[in-house]
Amino acid sequence: MLFIVALLVAIGAFAAAAGVRRQQTKGSGGAAFVMTVVAVVFSAVAIGQWIRVIPAGNVGVVDLFGSVAPRALRAGIHLVNPFARVVNMTIKTLEIKETMDVPSKEGLAMVIEISVLFHLDPEQAPTVYRTVGEEYVPVILEPQFRSVTRGVTASYESKALYTSEREQLAHLITADLQKLVEPRGIMIESTPLRKLTLPDRLAGAIEEKLQAEQESQRMEFVLLKESQEADRKRIEAAGIADFQRIIASGLNDEVLRWKGIEATLEMARSPNAKVVVIGAGKEGMPLILGNN
Repeated sequence: MLFIVALLVAIGAFAAAAGVRRQQTKGSGGAAFVMTVVAVVFSAVAIGQWIRVIPAGNVGVVDLFGSVAPRALRAGIHLVNPFARVVNMTIKTLEIKETMDVPSKEGLAMVIEISVLFHLDPEQAPTVYRTVGEEYVPVILEPQFRSVTRGVTASYESKALYTSEREQLAHLITADLQKLVEPRGIMIESTPLRKLTLPDRLAGAIEEKLQAEQESQRMEFVLLKESQEADRKRIEAAGIADFQRIIASGLNDEVLRWKGIEATLEMARSPNAKVVVIGAGKEGMPLILGNN
């Protein structure tokens, strides 16, 4: 519409300027100049309607009297039919935050705070605009997001959201949501869980159960450690017994007598030894007497 108005004004101004010049009356030169300036300005406005600038992080969907172009315009400057409407649609990452009541596998009601990070597929922007419109988020994404979240949490026990299965649940929500909305042109990046609120009694019961499980695991570790220590002591005792048995099997009277003679000789060589008395009888051992 602006293009038509600017074009008509420019044509009228040029015509008026030409008519004033033909009259050649006093003051006609100034009037012609003014008309020319007006014509130039509105001509520039009309020409400007051919030029469209798409901001960074957006694509432009060209709508010409209800006929949507199959390809979106990328960021930058483009020449477009001045009668067409160019709709800018963002392709930046957006976030939706939801706080909703969801069921658990046990049928308990929980309050969950969860986000979804997404962006519009640039290639499918014209299709989204043609089939849904600019407000595609509340029409496509939000209902599916709520439905998928409730469906996934219903297959998990409430305590799972307090454990490592929490991340698995988030990945499952992301995967299920991608299957539903990505064919419609909405790309899901992630669905992080921000907060989970359970009834006080239920939360206390879950915490007590988790503590009991941890204590049970600790006791299993202690028993395993004690069992290993007992095995170590049995092995050590068996080794000592084997050593004593081997030593005992190799001892006899001759060996003991020889060891006694060796010990006597060693003591005799000591500077502290003064008197050596040989014991009586064949079994008698030497007796060393010092100067004390």
